[in-house]
Amino acid sequence: MKVLQRWRMRRPVFWYLVLLVLAAIAGILVHMVPRASASEATGYLTPTHVSDMPLSLSLQHIADVPLGGDTTRFDYESFDPTRHLLFVAHLGDSHVIAFDTQTSRVVGRVGNVASVHGVLAIPELGRVYATATGTREVVAIDMATLAITARLPTGAFPNGMAYAPEAHKLYVSDQSAGALMVVDVRSNTPVATIPLGGEVGNTQYDPVSKHIFVNVQTRGLLAEIDPATDRIVALVNVPGARRNHGLLIDPDDRLAFLACQGNDTLLALDMRTMRPVSSFHLGGGPDVLAYDQGLHLLYVAGEAGVLSLFRVKAGVVAKVGEGDAGPNAHVVAVDPATHRAYLPLMDVDGQTEMRIFAARR
Repeated sequence: MKVLQRWRMRRPVFWYLVLLVLAAIAGILVHMVPRASASEATGYLTPTHVSDMPLSLSLQHIADVPLGGDTTRFDYESFDPTRHLLFVAHLGDSHVIAFDTQTSRVVGRVGNVASVHGVLAIPELGRVYATATGTREVVAIDMATLAITARLPTGAFPNGMAYAPEAHKLYVSDQSAGALMVVDVRSNTPVATIPLGGEVGNTQYDPVSKHIFVNVQTRGLLAEIDPATDRIVALVNVPGARRNHGLLIDPDDRLAFLACQGNDTLLALDMRTMRPVSSFHLGGGPDVLAYDQGLHLLYVAGEAGVLSLFRVKAGVVAKVGEGDAGPNAHVVAVDPATHRAYLPLMDVDGQTEMRIFAARR
């Protein structure tokens, strides 16, 4: 009887301990759940973290479309919404691929663009620019005919590009030379070189200030350039930026997003104060960013194949999903009309493919 009484007295303690053990096990299991696989056509990338911002979001895997060519590396891509064409830099094949997003097929290739890294579609000019790093050139391509119309000499490592329409100027990152080359697109001639004092990352145009912004990735800086004078008007030290390579500007929310490869971090910078307002850990080797303005959805793709998603609203940034998008899925572009995301993959079962996701609410 005394044993029974002692058991009854200790029973609440026993069940409390049981609950603690179960909670600990549940926590372990949560951390052990792998990222959602994108290997099945009906699969999803589902949220691993949802903030108190209301959003129920997943990415439906729509299709894998063969891109052809050798199983070699891809780099930047750029979307022309007027022609529904996505231009993709097939770096390893030295080709620029034209991919029709309405029919989901390759409709053309531009060869002899040696080790093409950057690609930028400028619909109002009817032109695509590509950086041929292998021959140290910027190549101009006619969108209608896919014919090369000009070749411009650059510095050692031409990479990303941005266009300032009011000044009719193209800004080309020369990564290893630590400078921006400026091209007048009316004559396709270089008109200036802007030294930045460090290895240059991606370059973006801000339609609000009408200025060019560029990462100086070995110095943790963001440079601001006035296209009217081609002079640096500010060099912003960004705390927490280590090899800030990827860059995207959200003009509506006045935010600049920096993908930092040195510490696998996304930094959100308030462009009114030029101070970081939030930071997030990313998958390995974050590289290219894309923004779906209609859904306020930011994509960050990385070399490790991890695709991270963020909701951006009223200046607040929240991580809403993360998952494996595919091998070397470090490049992403978005069609704002269909809310589809496009990731070129260099080797899926022995062939190149365009992996297509659609955002779902």
